[in-house]
Amino acid sequence: MCNVCVTQMCNVSMKYISIIPYKSTILKNGSHPIVLRITKDRVRKYISLNLSVTLNQWNDEFAQFKKDKRINPDHEKNNAFINSQLLKAQDVIDDFNRNKIDWTLNQFEEAFLHRSKKGKVKPFFENHIQTLKNTGHNGNARCYESTLVMLDIYDKKLDKRLFSEIDIVYVRAFDVFLQTPRESICRSTSGNTRIVQRKGCCGNSRKYYMKGLRAILNMAIEAKEASRATYPFGKGGFEVAKLEEETDKRYLPSEYLEKVKSNTPLKETSLYARLLFLFSYFCYGMSFVDMAHLTSDNIKRLENGQYIVYKRQKTKYSKKSKSISIKLTDELIAIIDELCIIKAPIEGYLMPIVTKEGFTGEKLFKHIINRLVKLNEYLGEMAQELGIDDINITTYVSRHTMAMTLQNNGVKRELISQIMDHKDMKTTNTYLDSFANSEIDEAVKFL
Repeated sequence: MCNVCVTQMCNVSMKYISIIPYKSTILKNGSHPIVLRITKDRVRKYISLNLSVTLNQWNDEFAQFKKDKRINPDHEKNNAFINSQLLKAQDVIDDFNRNKIDWTLNQFEEAFLHRSKKGKVKPFFENHIQTLKNTGHNGNARCYESTLVMLDIYDKKLDKRLFSEIDIVYVRAFDVFLQTPRESICRSTSGNTRIVQRKGCCGNSRKYYMKGLRAILNMAIEAKEASRATYPFGKGGFEVAKLEEETDKRYLPSEYLEKVKSNTPLKETSLYARLLFLFSYFCYGMSFVDMAHLTSDNIKRLENGQYIVYKRQKTKYSKKSKSISIKLTDELIAIIDELCIIKAPIEGYLMPIVTKEGFTGEKLFKHIINRLVKLNEYLGEMAQELGIDDINITTYVSRHTMAMTLQNNGVKRELISQIMDHKDMKTTNTYLDSFANSEIDEAVKFL
């Protein structure tokens, strides 16, 4: 936020707040301490800001250091700090007003000094990430970790950054940084380093990071560690939704799907990948993480036979989380049996995805993600063996393929949405074209 804007905002409360050199005290170097002066009912209290200034360095009109590097080489840093203290003081008074508290000067001082220990961005991020990990929300924790990593690269002063500094100017600059190509240093497990050229982030990646930052700001406001005064999102602010880009539909056309379903001889790793892809496909596009967590306890006998009954790891902790039941068909049983021939499962897991014993929590989550990376490599090799060289097959493609196969065979979108366990049709529509390509091809014959 610019200095003028901060000054204008605080003019509303200038009868309470001002920043001044405390001229009654002269330090050894001839400077005066800078204090926040709070006034109420004609009584004043002074709170030190741990800065000092000589009178020729001070601009009385704007209550900040003069913008002259010859006499104030650190004027930008010091003025930014002063602005943050003004915003913090304003925030304290706003809190009192919202809660209809007829506050005293001592109450203000206590709230102001306590707030100086809070309101830092990075510790709040880290605490939330650790809470998510402690409660088993490792996937969500990973999202916030990714956002924090990008902020750390962008902002070398993130350790000291206050929420009051995350304003619309900061967010717009962060968005420009995300779009800009950059170099990064990658370090291998053996300790070797190499420089990697990174492309600028696409709109959807920027949206991913901005949503993480926005969620943290909302939580900080709720926890009273941040204020809405500088909130950069929402009406009139940075519009996260406008970053969204339509992605290419990643599904297998029927010809390729039949190749994957076929009994074409494959090497063991490719066969393993093929079986897991098909298991996901026949299980309504079950995610790899959910497949990895399945155990023999997930096989339940219901009214019409045996079913795989599970809750998605992504949503199992939400209040409205529902169990998904999938009929255990002969086809699925055959896939599980083939997988178990390739490698025997451990610790009661249904399939040989988890390969390390004793892993739980974050360790288990990281192990499964590493296995996912490996599986996607195997799927690439499988595609080459099957002669599929124009589509990048990953585990996620099975879910899209399942949805498009149902649509192309006349299944209503409402039912597809229910099968995919989506909360609303908007999510389902991102998976599916408005019309099947065959319908469009038929329609344009009239042209």
